[in-house]
Amino acid sequence: MENTANLTDFMPGGAHAPAPDPRPNLIGMSKDDIIAEMEKLGEPKFRAQQIFQWIYNRGVLDFDDMTNVAKPLRSKLKELYRMDRPQVTTLQKSEDGTIKWLLRYEDGNEAETVFIPDGDRGTLCVSSQVGCTLTCKFCHTGTQKLVRNLTPGDIVGQVMLARDELGEWPSPGEDRRLTNIVMMGMGEPLYNTDNVIKALKVIMAEDGIQLSKRRVTLSTSGVVPEMERVGAETGALLAVSLHAVHDELRNDIVPINRKYNIETLMEAVRNYPGLGNSNRVTWEYVMLKGVNDSEADARRLVQLIKGIPSKFNLIPFNAWPGSPYECSDDAQIKKFADILWNAGYSAPIRKPRGRDILAACGQLKSESERIGKRERMAMEAMRREKEEAAGIALPV
Repeated sequence: MENTANLTDFMPGGAHAPAPDPRPNLIGMSKDDIIAEMEKLGEPKFRAQQIFQWIYNRGVLDFDDMTNVAKPLRSKLKELYRMDRPQVTTLQKSEDGTIKWLLRYEDGNEAETVFIPDGDRGTLCVSSQVGCTLTCKFCHTGTQKLVRNLTPGDIVGQVMLARDELGEWPSPGEDRRLTNIVMMGMGEPLYNTDNVIKALKVIMAEDGIQLSKRRVTLSTSGVVPEMERVGAETGALLAVSLHAVHDELRNDIVPINRKYNIETLMEAVRNYPGLGNSNRVTWEYVMLKGVNDSEADARRLVQLIKGIPSKFNLIPFNAWPGSPYECSDDAQIKKFADILWNAGYSAPIRKPRGRDILAACGQLKSESERIGKRERMAMEAMRREKEEAAGIALPV
């Protein structure tokens, strides 16, 4: 039976997505991956090294720009592979300099990425999923059901595209604006651990993008079984979305606490690889008026993290359409912070950034929705038809 399904029927809001390109995307591949691809073509390992550096260190967009690669191989690479970043659906700039991209991937799903400039530091907030399963009550992303995990290429592509936009190739460049990465965008990184670890290793590669592990932070709501592994394999700094000091409240506003309670979470943090005075955990704590912002809460928080090398990130609640909470008063946030400071902990109050474009912490969301089995089968059939029509002999 002929398949006549229209791909645009399955995109968010009926938006058009380009027909899938059957060529493998080199963005997101590790050096070992590229070595394996070159071996299929009968090329030596050093070719993979050259290609890896051109992609991740120089940020080239065209194989013809790989000037130390022989022309016949460049032609073959162009025929068999691609180096695609995500497509920018919308770019918004806040009055405070924050930039938010709504990025569309080749399956039509979308995720958001945010760049936050702050003096000589610039942080890219990177998404790991389209949507989220955690349903934290104060988070806009949590109102969007999980659509899918982002692939390593999807994750690395966010960094590549941001550096394209900021004009920061080659890497490292002088006066680099993008200095830090935080896995704090849409989704729970440790529900996509394999892809996140692979992406972070590419981002940290010394002959690639070259971001130090001390400039990469992974934020989790407390997926305890994955924490030690991600620390051991990446060395990334750890941030924990805590937001409550007792299980009753955290069960309500951060539902994963019902599976991994505060006591279990604290033990996992104490065992996080590399944790120490030069590598402290950051406790993220969103300030919700009349919910978790009392002075008693602050004192309980000090007792809770006793003995753990720690610092705090106090986040004034950022409202979003339909949100059930209000931000704590400035005076109350200061009282809360003072208790933490007086106990010897760094406890800065985060300055809200990008609120006017819904780019602040907890405000990210896209319109992508999970599609059904019938639609997925139709999309796969279209992909196969496209591959057959292209007549491309891909390496096996």
